[in-house]
Amino acid sequence: MTTTRRDALKAVAGSVALASLSIEGVLAQAGGKFVYANNSPYDNLDPHTIFDTARAASRFNLYDGLYRWVDNPPKMIPWLAESHTVSDDGKVYTFKLRQNAKFHDGKPLTSADVVYSIERILALKKGPASLYLASIKPGSTQAPDPHTVVFNLNAPSAIFLTTVPDILVVNSALVKANEKDGDWGEAWLARNEAGSGSYALRRHDPAVGFTARRFADHFAGWTGQPFDDLEFRTVLETNTRVLGLIRGDFQGADGYLPYDQIQRLRQSSNVQIIEQESMRVFILALNCTKPPMNNPNFRRALAYAFDYDGFIKSIMKDSVSRNPGPNPNNIWGTPPGLKGYSYNLDKAREELKKVTEPLRPITINALAGFSESEQAATLFQSTLRQIGVEVVVEVSPWSLVSTRMRKADTQADIVPLWKSTYYVDPNNWVGELYGTRYHGTRTFSYYSNPEFDKRLDRALVSADQDERRKLYEEMTQMVNDDAAGIFVYNTRWYGPYSSKVEGIRFSPASNGQDIRWASLKR
Repeated sequence: MTTTRRDALKAVAGSVALASLSIEGVLAQAGGKFVYANNSPYDNLDPHTIFDTARAASRFNLYDGLYRWVDNPPKMIPWLAESHTVSDDGKVYTFKLRQNAKFHDGKPLTSADVVYSIERILALKKGPASLYLASIKPGSTQAPDPHTVVFNLNAPSAIFLTTVPDILVVNSALVKANEKDGDWGEAWLARNEAGSGSYALRRHDPAVGFTARRFADHFAGWTGQPFDDLEFRTVLETNTRVLGLIRGDFQGADGYLPYDQIQRLRQSSNVQIIEQESMRVFILALNCTKPPMNNPNFRRALAYAFDYDGFIKSIMKDSVSRNPGPNPNNIWGTPPGLKGYSYNLDKAREELKKVTEPLRPITINALAGFSESEQAATLFQSTLRQIGVEVVVEVSPWSLVSTRMRKADTQADIVPLWKSTYYVDPNNWVGELYGTRYHGTRTFSYYSNPEFDKRLDRALVSADQDERRKLYEEMTQMVNDDAAGIFVYNTRWYGPYSSKVEGIRFSPASNGQDIRWASLKR
């Protein structure tokens, strides 16, 4: 077994940081309540079922993983694990757990809980399962002692370590006690929690949100004036979230409000705007399975019919950057000089003439409460009618849209939405969005291309960074040529928080919903 120098430095730095937190934890003082207004419902708390950033708060605040993504650019720090080693063949990952972590009910967290958690993820086949189903066989993860976990992969994985933070650890004894008919406690854990995170659940109402209390015995300790209580509340109306921030009813809200609302908030002395470059791309997901959507000529007609500049300048007020491909601008994997599509109705009509099958009305399913998604649908409906394509616009909450997207035959033809950061690798974007292996789990478009899949298979096992870069660049060019999606912009994050709050550590992986380090200003 070998440990890289980089791994060792990460472990040392993380351990020092956590030790410092624990030593200073005695200085922590009560810090009141933090209320976050979210534009999506917290309708399910199961960390192995939900896996979207709109509902990231329960994952990041109620649970812990072996490693954790923090800051921007995102970096991994040791969390439940103090360090790890990798075998020479790249197939065996051994993690050493810290010995002072415990669950909210006081039970010590051990390697058996980690093993149970990955087995549960694999069995449920939901949420983060698609990251591991191809690389970890059920029953292959071992716990040789209470503080050692060994993952035995089927083959080397270029992305496994970057996905480790998504293996959130549940209290195996508590979940087993609430299992019914072999459901792995899924029904119970949707409404309750079994974590070791910085905050412990107090109350959950799927229609309202959830509240949590600071876990004083968290292994990382506490400093400053952390919030004693958190409330993550569902507030679908944009204007209600904005007014609540101005009045001081909310201490935080999503950082992707319409830019005119951000400018409105800047004028309030009660609000601060934390601005960061994000890794969240806005795309129009195209269901590539149903005629005429399965015809590349028709998809190219769609790609030429979207008014990119008009949308970015008029609706987004130039607060975002044009993104010509599926990967965000600030990560590798996109070929230099990639030329995306531009708004050109003449070229759209030319592509449309090549379509021989009958046209039908196209359905666009926008996300309720996300104004840019709804505005993109309305704008696209207007321009498509100019080339003779009729459009029906539906508006649905994210929970319903995401459920429909699990199957090609229930997903709408077009869904304007964002692809966020779950791990920092181009596979998070172009790989998951268009690889056949991710159909039904992580894909948005049900695109199938054997040449794409061949390159993806190689990129997922290669240890050669230059080779991986070349492969992802080729895959990105393929989906661009086939117009497998419509790629619009890369986001900037404008996090609105109360001016009395400090210590927000924004990471593209948590989108500002990780309140672990937040506190009241002294």
